[in-house]
Amino acid sequence: MFRDKKRVFSIIAYILLFWLIVYSGFKIFKWQKENKHNDNIKEKINSAVKIQNNKYQVDFESLKKQNNDTVAWIKVNNTNIEYPVVKSSDNQFYLNHSFDKSDNTAGWIFADYKNRFDDKDKNIVLYGHNRKDNSMFGSLKNILYEEWYNNSENTDIVFITQNENCIYKVFSVYQIEKESYYIKTVFNSDDEFEEFIKTLKQRSIKNFDEDVSKNDRIITLSTCAGNDNYRVVLHAKKC
Repeated sequence: MFRDKKRVFSIIAYILLFWLIVYSGFKIFKWQKENKHNDNIKEKINSAVKIQNNKYQVDFESLKKQNNDTVAWIKVNNTNIEYPVVKSSDNQFYLNHSFDKSDNTAGWIFADYKNRFDDKDKNIVLYGHNRKDNSMFGSLKNILYEEWYNNSENTDIVFITQNENCIYKVFSVYQIEKESYYIKTVFNSDDEFEEFIKTLKQRSIKNFDEDVSKNDRIITLSTCAGNDNYRVVLHAKKC
C-alpha cells in the first residue's frame, strides 16, 4: 500500500516536472523569438536615422509609414537606448506590442498618452520595459553608476520630434518606490512646476548643478528596477 502511494506520488512529480520543463522551454523560445523580431525591426528603422554634421537626422515620414503612432526619437549615450518613440491613446498598448503593433511582451518605448507633443508639454514622460537583454529601457540602470553620470557626454540626451531636434541635459537620476508624482504632465501654475523641479533635483543621487526654471521643459525616462516595486528614473531639461 505504501509502495503504491509512493509510486503514484513519483509519477505525479515526474509529470509536473515534465510540464514545467516544457513550459520553461516555451517561455525561453518565445522570449528569444520576440527579441529577434524587435532586432529585425530596429535594423529596418536604422535606415530612417542618419548623422550629418555630427547631428542626428530622423526621417519621420518613413517611420510613420511603419507606425503612425511615431512621435519622437531618443538616444542616450552609453546605453542601448536608441529608439523611435510611439504614443497611443493609453499607457497599456505598448507594454505588450512592438513597433509594428504586433503582440510582443518586450513592448516598445512609448510616451505618456497625456503628452500632446505640441511644443507646450512641460514634462514629456517616456516608458519602456527593463529587459534582461538590455533592450528597450533595460540599460537605463546604467545611469545609477558613477562611471555613467560622471561622464558629461552621457548627460546629453538626444531627443528629436517632428518640430525640434534638441539636446536635453540631465539634471536628476535616482531609484524610487513606485509612485505617480514624477510622471505628472500637467501643472496648474509656475509655482507648482518649480516645486516639482525642486523635488526631482533633491531626489537625485548626484548634484548635476543644472539650473532648471519655470520656463524650462523637461523629459522623464522611467522603467522598472528589476521588479514592479521600484523605478529607475532620469530627468533632463531642454537646452
